[in-house]
Amino acid sequence: MESQPTKPKLLDQLRDRIRLKHYSRRTEDVYLDWAKRYILYHKKRHPQEMGKKEVEEFLTYLATERNVAASTQNQAKAALQFLYKEVLNIRLPWLGEVQQAKKPKRLPVVLTEKEVQTLLAHVPLGYGLLSRLMYGTGMRLLEGLRLRVQDLDFGRAELLIREGKGAKDRVTMLPKSLIEPLQEHLKQVKQLHEQDLLKGLGEVWMSESVARKYPNAGRDWIWQYVFPSGRLSVDPRSGVTRRHHLDEKALQRTIKQAAIDAGLTKNVTPHTLRHSFATHLLQAGYDIRTVQELLGHKDVQTTMIYTHVLNKGGLGVTSPLDRLV
Repeated sequence: MESQPTKPKLLDQLRDRIRLKHYSRRTEDVYLDWAKRYILYHKKRHPQEMGKKEVEEFLTYLATERNVAASTQNQAKAALQFLYKEVLNIRLPWLGEVQQAKKPKRLPVVLTEKEVQTLLAHVPLGYGLLSRLMYGTGMRLLEGLRLRVQDLDFGRAELLIREGKGAKDRVTMLPKSLIEPLQEHLKQVKQLHEQDLLKGLGEVWMSESVARKYPNAGRDWIWQYVFPSGRLSVDPRSGVTRRHHLDEKALQRTIKQAAIDAGLTKNVTPHTLRHSFATHLLQAGYDIRTVQELLGHKDVQTTMIYTHVLNKGGLGVTSPLDRLV
């Protein structure tokens, strides 16, 4: 008698479904991690045996006992909803009994133009061009790292940001002062790519949809990363050896160290360059709708936070102490 094929384990089913939906590797790792935590929290009970009540209990636990951030709780909620809907084919009713984690109202850290100049002067050569480009365009960290050669339009001084937050493309300006440095940089990147091709390598990662449409595009020059890694790595999904883009954590450490070396007393991250970009544009007199479009914000209310940063010293009020001087 022929044995029945073994049904894949739950986490393998979850992984397969995530890949079928063409979600990113980052999302895959995060969703799998939350599924594991959820199962362990309920003493390894199978999610099929649980539902709305157990999900609400877990999410409330995260907020009340683990004191996670609101964004972290929402991430866990999205992961579990995906698990139930896409893998177990169970639609959870609206999770109305969840204790919501508090979302703090924080103003973004913004540098003055002088502080930005000082910071960039202390960024090492390998990350200097990328850091200047991020400040000059307002890109998010991963948007900058994922730039492809064809995304730079030197003739129009434009830059295409593909699949930014919300999976939307947008166009922003390319700082004219960076055109020549970028062109020189790409000459070096092209040499590196040609060396990889000679070794039988040179294939860059492509999304599944693009790879199906253009099956041989992975080795084309126009699809290469503008800021490639200095070393090759093996793709954990496919086992293919490729040259990925620069490591995001390395850039984060570099910016943090540059701020320390520059003597800045603010908590500076790569995202601080984006905040400073938006604030400096508003200070220069550009209207908020233009800044919203350049940043890729869906709602202008998100962009409005930078107007609060402009109000120096408590809504722009002069301290009475200064009137005595």
